[in-house]
Amino acid sequence: MYKSVLDGFFKSIPGTSFSVNYWDGDTRTYGNGQSLVKICLRDRQVAQQLLKEPTLGFGEGYMMGSIQVLGSLEEVVKLAHNANLIERRTLKKALVKGLRLMAGGKQSKDQQKNDVQYHYDLGNDFFNLWLDETMSYSCAYFKTPEDTLHQAQLQKIDHILSKLQLQPGENLLDIGCGWGWLVIKAVQEYGVEALGITLSEEQYREANRRITILGLTGRARVDLLDYRDLPAKGQTFDKIASIGMLEHVGQSNLPLFIKTVEHLLKPGGLMLLHTITSAKEASVNPWTRKYIFPGGYIPSLRELVALLPEHDFNIIDIESLRLHYAKTLDCWSDAFEARIKEIEEKFGQNFVRMWRLYLQGSAASFRHRGLDVYQILFSKGLNNNLKLTRKHLYP
Repeated sequence: MYKSVLDGFFKSIPGTSFSVNYWDGDTRTYGNGQSLVKICLRDRQVAQQLLKEPTLGFGEGYMMGSIQVLGSLEEVVKLAHNANLIERRTLKKALVKGLRLMAGGKQSKDQQKNDVQYHYDLGNDFFNLWLDETMSYSCAYFKTPEDTLHQAQLQKIDHILSKLQLQPGENLLDIGCGWGWLVIKAVQEYGVEALGITLSEEQYREANRRITILGLTGRARVDLLDYRDLPAKGQTFDKIASIGMLEHVGQSNLPLFIKTVEHLLKPGGLMLLHTITSAKEASVNPWTRKYIFPGGYIPSLRELVALLPEHDFNIIDIESLRLHYAKTLDCWSDAFEARIKEIEEKFGQNFVRMWRLYLQGSAASFRHRGLDVYQILFSKGLNNNLKLTRKHLYP
């Protein structure tokens, strides 16, 4: 029964040529032309899981080794995209609903802290194995295809700080500051004071260690703090950045996040919001929610833009970095694979397959499934003192 249902579904997927090796040794090829990828289903139980919940079933099957992919995971994501173009009721849902990065839900402060620490507190030693020297864990900015990941991450930070048009003596807030390199560079190169906030214990300790070593104490600081607790402290900021943090807020908390920014930003101040987006508001991905980013949600661009006018925010610039993120993920994936022995010794084979699926699948999703990443620059009220052109960004 399971095999016949899967066979009928696979036959209905247009475009991509692929083969499936079933648990009974039977191999069948689907589509026209040479097979680009082979999916090996090792037992009948994994087929049952695919029919019950396709995304979770595929992700768990791949992690546990009961599903093997011979060939590029990118081809599997393209296959998933084509599957979603046909009637979803064929398998209750599409076989692999997509490797989106986040999912959404209402989050308390404690829950959001737990969710963030689940991912980011895997250990600085783990992330240090495959991130660049800045420990930047968000989309880089490649000026040329030959740029190294480290160059591109520094360029991303420069790009953001240039957009914010920082002036000496201003104060900057970085919401979700990661390991703190944007805070550090803003203080070093622009003569501002900067505060970063994070919910990750590991990031908090490492960022402040770096600040101390670089002699920036008193001008730069990272606090272990929820963004919702900051307005009560009474401080406001000339400029605010948030890079790769909004995805952890949850759909129901998006209005609260924007309202909080309104309280924190001075009149005429600028906010640079750098976030992954989807083309449309989308449902939860159970595999990603369970294993990678619990409690997250990827907003659509129109969701975010619609929230801004209610708080007197005026959009200045919107830029897509979609292919930059695909390339960033390629670099991370290559670095991850280069340190695979160390990672496997520490975390085990299932963890390695989980993160391989996350990194490679995410890169393919930016190329083929409509995921994007936008930098949205907006001001609180009108600001008539900004530069008239983008020449400072693209000299």
